[in-house]
Amino acid sequence: MKLWSKGKKLYTAIYNLYNNQFNTNSPNFLIGKMMAELNAAKEKINSIQDVEFKVFSQWGDDGIIQYLVSKLPIKNKTFVEFGVEYYTESNTRFLLLNNNWRGLVIDGSDEHINYIKNDSIYWQYELHVRKAFITAENIESLIDEAGFETELGILSIDIDGNDYSVWKAIRKYNPDIVIVEYNSAYGDNPWITPYDPNFVREQAGPKKLFWGASLLSLCDLADEKGYDFIGCNQNGNNAYFVKRSVNNNTFKPLSYTEGFIESKFREVFHNGVPINANQKLQFLKGITVFNTRENKTEII
Repeated sequence: MKLWSKGKKLYTAIYNLYNNQFNTNSPNFLIGKMMAELNAAKEKINSIQDVEFKVFSQWGDDGIIQYLVSKLPIKNKTFVEFGVEYYTESNTRFLLLNNNWRGLVIDGSDEHINYIKNDSIYWQYELHVRKAFITAENIESLIDEAGFETELGILSIDIDGNDYSVWKAIRKYNPDIVIVEYNSAYGDNPWITPYDPNFVREQAGPKKLFWGASLLSLCDLADEKGYDFIGCNQNGNNAYFVKRSVNNNTFKPLSYTEGFIESKFREVFHNGVPINANQKLQFLKGITVFNTRENKTEII
């Protein structure tokens, strides 16, 4: 009986060790490490979508990020990511654990921040955590608190709202790689949500489709800041930009039309039925947006 009990405890410990997706010994994590090494050995790819894989990212962004950092001359191994919630699903967690980068994550929820601070990664790695509702006015001071160099390695923006305006407000820091979520429902229009420091997607309506920025507006801003647009993930929600001086034609700069991917995932419902990609814009009729090329508000 004692041997059976000890054996059960040992089995349970081994099972938990290898099946916890957040453990660096889990099959999922180890496969990610293997995929990163296999992708890094590739001399040429057709698009960044060719190297996608998922460990902690929502979609295949872990693979894209690993490939970029293996090919680009990143000076400082630092990242800043905001809108991370519990930081269990994020763009930089695999980078933190697999590559031992230093990072800052920001979220506006006490619950989320307390969860992260009680996660073992908080003391095992150099991870700075800040609680704040991010605005264009406070973002640079929040990054200042982490004490990072102005030449960041990666900046990942996903706040479902003022993404464009917050990136535009970051002038002191110059990340080598910028990842920004875009709203493909805006199509090929230069639209963003009009800046409101108190903007919350769930309260803005209609049906949570009104948020963020179009890919076209982000590409225009990236060009102004000296970045090349190099593509989107295959799920059509994250766009990738590399500082032109760092890219140096390592990755082919793309136009908006060459790199645009329409998101097919259906996270918004109407009368219990998911809204398809080609239906999203009609649900935004009558909403006021800001045209970044005309520098004025207009009604969809």
